[in-house]
Amino acid sequence: MLDGKVAVVTGASAGIGAATAHILASAGARVLLVARRQDRLKALQQEIGEAAQFMALDLSDPSSASALLDHALAAFGKVDILVNNAGILRTSHHDDFDLDEFDQMIAVNYSAVVRASILFARHMKAQGTGQIVNVSSIGAGIAAAGTGIYGGLKLALERFTEVLRVELAGSGVRVGLVSPGTTSTEIFEDIKSRGQPGWDEFLPAMQAEDIARAIRFMCEQTGNANAARMHIYATSEAF
Repeated sequence: MLDGKVAVVTGASAGIGAATAHILASAGARVLLVARRQDRLKALQQEIGEAAQFMALDLSDPSSASALLDHALAAFGKVDILVNNAGILRTSHHDDFDLDEFDQMIAVNYSAVVRASILFARHMKAQGTGQIVNVSSIGAGIAAAGTGIYGGLKLALERFTEVLRVELAGSGVRVGLVSPGTTSTEIFEDIKSRGQPGWDEFLPAMQAEDIARAIRFMCEQTGNANAARMHIYATSEAF
């Protein structure tokens, strides 16, 4: 259980982030919901109840990580868990990729996660305990046409996360990666709206709650255990 813990969840307005916020709150944590869409965050806060607060924030802004930490500490006095879940998925062959989206993908999928991980890790190290969970994708290990930029950024994130875990060894701060397979979320609906096929059209996808349970498991480790990496595949995936 996570009684008394404070969790910050990015990308909390829908999908895996919203499911994670629900499941961590149900385990006893107080949760700070973070995303751009204030209306969605407010609705989610009302669903969860008194255990939740929210902060509308554009994570592509380089100053967002420090603003988020300051807000969390002002609201709760500490942070025990950081779940970096926010991300943008664009899949397109190099001939068709919209380069105007490139910098935004770097900012949200990599830079924002690195900045938040470093700043929150420093706070957690000072308090002697904490858990950072960075959400990646099995796409980091798949060389499929159209996924070069998304998968490449996730691969870079995985290496950063693994090194951060090593650097924090013995500090009381756990660091872990959760890499989901095909999961039914709004991301695929957005892809389809752009005329691209969603992977969930080709096989039975997982639900956001499946990934949220894995994140909760990682956060509930005790003693000397650190669930450092979890790959969650749909039962029909054969990568």
